[in-house]
Amino acid sequence: MEPPELENPQSKNMQEERSDEDASDHDSEEEECDVAEMKKTRSKSLVEFRFRVEEAIRGNYLLGRKNDEGENAENFRDIRLWGVPLLPSHGHEGTDTVLMKFLKAKRYKVHEAFTLLRKTLKWRGDFRPDEVVGEEFRPEIIDLWFTSGRDKIGRPLCYIILGKEWQKKMLSTEEYLRWRVLCLEKGIQNLSFRPGGVDSLIQIIDLKNSPGTASKEVKLICKRIIAMHQDNYPALVYKNLIINVPSWFMALNTLNLRLITQKSRNKFIFVKSSRVTETLLKYATAENLLVEYGGLKRENDTEFSTDDKVLEVNIRPGTTEVIQIPANEVGVTVTWDVTVVGYEVGYKEEFVPDDDCSYIVLIQEKKMLESIRNSFHIREPGKLVITIVNGAYTKKKAFYRYKSCPSVPMYMLIKSYKPSLTL
Repeated sequence: MEPPELENPQSKNMQEERSDEDASDHDSEEEECDVAEMKKTRSKSLVEFRFRVEEAIRGNYLLGRKNDEGENAENFRDIRLWGVPLLPSHGHEGTDTVLMKFLKAKRYKVHEAFTLLRKTLKWRGDFRPDEVVGEEFRPEIIDLWFTSGRDKIGRPLCYIILGKEWQKKMLSTEEYLRWRVLCLEKGIQNLSFRPGGVDSLIQIIDLKNSPGTASKEVKLICKRIIAMHQDNYPALVYKNLIINVPSWFMALNTLNLRLITQKSRNKFIFVKSSRVTETLLKYATAENLLVEYGGLKRENDTEFSTDDKVLEVNIRPGTTEVIQIPANEVGVTVTWDVTVVGYEVGYKEEFVPDDDCSYIVLIQEKKMLESIRNSFHIREPGKLVITIVNGAYTKKKAFYRYKSCPSVPMYMLIKSYKPSLTL
C-alpha cells in the first residue's frame, strides 16, 4: 500500500497567497467598476442639469417666473454666478464647474440641484451680495478678515477674527451678516472655476477672546450663517476651521449643526486652543501658516518666501534633538526660522567654530513659547547648532528653514562712519 502523499506547506502557502491575490484583484476590479459607474452617473446628471438650465434660461423662467421678452430677455441669457455665465451653450469653461457644485450639494439629484440653483439666484437678487463688496465698512471691521497663504492643494486660507469683533461689539446683527457675506465674496475672488483650477477655499475662524456667554443674538447669527453657507454657497467652502473654541460655543453649535445635512456638518471642524497648530498643519504647510498660529509665515516678509525650503524633524518624548546649520562662508549673515508644534520645549542656539581654539558663542537659550526667527554674522567657519529638548511625554514636530547672504556687521558700519564737523 502506497503511503499517502504529504502536503507541502510551502505549496499550501503559495496557494493561499495566490488566493489572497485573486481576492485582492477581484476587489480592485469591483472598486474600479464602482468608480467608473459613479463617474458615469455624475456625467449623466451633469448633462441633464445642463439641459435643464439651458432650457430655463432660454425660456426665461430660471428664477421661477416668466421674465420680460425683448432686450431684458437677452440680458437674462447672460446671467452669471460668481462671474461665470450659467448658459451652457455660451461655452464658458467654468460653467460646468459651477453647476457641479449644486449637483454635489444635492448628491447629483438634478431636480434638487435645480431647485437649489433657483433659490441661490433668488437670494442673490434680494440680498445683492455684489453690492456688499462695494460697501464701505469701517476699517477696523475690514481688518478682521484677510487671506494669507494656501493649503496643500492650493486653496486660499481666509482668516476671520471673530473674537475681537464680538468682544468689542462693533456690529449689529444685520451688519455682521453683510460683513460675513463680504468675507465670502472676497474669498471667492481668489478662486478659479476653470478645469483644474482651485474652486473652493478654507475659512479659519478665530474665536480667541470671544465673550463668555452666548446671547440669543449670537445664537441667531450662528444659525443664519450656517444656513447661508448651505443654501447659497454650495461646495465653495472646503472646510470651516473654527479655532480657539470656548466651551459655550461648542455646545451652541452642536445644536445648530443638527439642522443641516451630515455632508455639510463635516465642513465644520471645532478646534481647542491646545490643538490649533496641529490641526491647521493637516491642511497647510508650515511656510503657509502664520506665525500667530504656530507656522513660519510672516506678512510682508523680506527674508523668506513660501518658495524657501522647509525641513522637518520629529522629536521623540523625553529626548533632545540637535539641528546643525552649516556656516562655512565668512562675511555672511545666516538667518533662520524655527517652530515646534505645541511649543513648551527647551531651546538653545549656539555658534560652534571649526577651530578648536576658538570659543563657542551662546546666541540665546530659553523656553520656546512661540515661533523663533534669529540671525548671526559669520566671522569664521563653523556651524550653527540649535538644541531642542522635549521634556513632554508626547512626540513633537519641529519645522525650520535658513538662508545666508553677504553682510557687514553693525560694529564695522559704526566704525567706518565719520561725521563731518560744521564750523
